[in-house]
Amino acid sequence: MSQIRVVWGSASAPTEMASYDAALAAAGVENYNLVSVSSVIPAATAVEAVGTAPNLGPAGERLTVVEARATTAGPGQVSAALAWSQSVDDGPGLFYEVAGETDATDVDRRVHEGLRAGQELRDWTFTDPNVVVESEQAESGTYTTALVLAVYGDSDPIC
Repeated sequence: MSQIRVVWGSASAPTEMASYDAALAAAGVENYNLVSVSSVIPAATAVEAVGTAPNLGPAGERLTVVEARATTAGPGQVSAALAWSQSVDDGPGLFYEVAGETDATDVDRRVHEGLRAGQELRDWTFTDPNVVVESEQAESGTYTTALVLAVYGDSDPIC
C-alpha cells in the first residue's frame, strides 16, 4: 500500500524565503525539491498525519506534495489548513487546502467547506474528514510562514 504523510510547520525569519525554508525545516522536508500536484489521493493509499517527516531519501531529490502555505510580514497572523477524506473500501480520496493571513478558525471553516464542495463533485462515498491546521503570529520586523503538506511517498531522483 502506498503512503502519504501529512506534515506541518511554521517559522519566522528576516526574509520571506527564509521563513518558508525554516517552516519546511520544522516539517522535516527542507532538503527536497517540492513538486506540487492537485488534490486527488490515489486508491489503496494510507494517509497519516505525522507532524515532522522522517528521512524520505537523499537531499536534493524530488518530493510530490499538496501544499497549503501562507506567508506574512509582521505584525499579523498566518494560517494554513489541509483537509482530506478518502472513499470507503480503500478507494480514492481528496485533499483540500486553504491558507492566508487569517486565524486558525477561519482556515478550518473554509477547508471544511471546500472539501465538502469537492466531495459533491464525485460519485464516491467518503469517510469522515481529517484536518490539520497550522497557525502562527508574525512579530513586527519578521516574515512568518505557516504550512501543511501532504507528502506522497518517498523522494525520487531529479536527474
